[in-house]
Amino acid sequence: MNTPAHLLLGTAAFGNPARRNTTACALLGSLAPDISLYLLVGIALFIQQTPAQVVFGELYFSDEWQRIFAVDNSFLFWGAALALGLWWQRHWLIAFSAAGLLHLATDFALHNEDARMQFWPLTDWMFRSPFSYWDRRFGAAWIGPLEVAVSGVMLVILWRRYPGWRLRALFVGLMALELGRSVPVEMALH
Repeated sequence: MNTPAHLLLGTAAFGNPARRNTTACALLGSLAPDISLYLLVGIALFIQQTPAQVVFGELYFSDEWQRIFAVDNSFLFWGAALALGLWWQRHWLIAFSAAGLLHLATDFALHNEDARMQFWPLTDWMFRSPFSYWDRRFGAAWIGPLEVAVSGVMLVILWRRYPGWRLRALFVGLMALELGRSVPVEMALH
């Protein structure tokens, strides 16, 4: 899934209008598994001036980058965080880690060639889904519109739950990003 869809889905699932910090943590947890990707890509593209074809066609798949991605995409780490949140009864940690796990679950189902090590550090094995949210060879032509539809439903749910204009503006902005998304990875790989 694209990051805006993750944010809408995670916040709808684990945000709580009565607890501002819980909603913020659901948003952050939905984003966290993609942070290393954004940092590495941003540094490579804008600071090191590396061509996009190299970033998405080579660096993304390099052992170094994949080891970094393994940390913030490990079901084991996110599961441990959720267990701690439940044990300590901390709503903010539950929202953060559950949203992160939901992000990983959707990535698990929708990443083929770009899969990550989901059970690191126990193993470097990667589940390569038969589906991809961005690659038309693996169903993106129907998954993309489905992702947009799910995001639209999440927007309606969030709009109804959160009456404040700031959060509503954020959710509409995320939906706009989802609708206008572009995936340079596909162009770089094919």
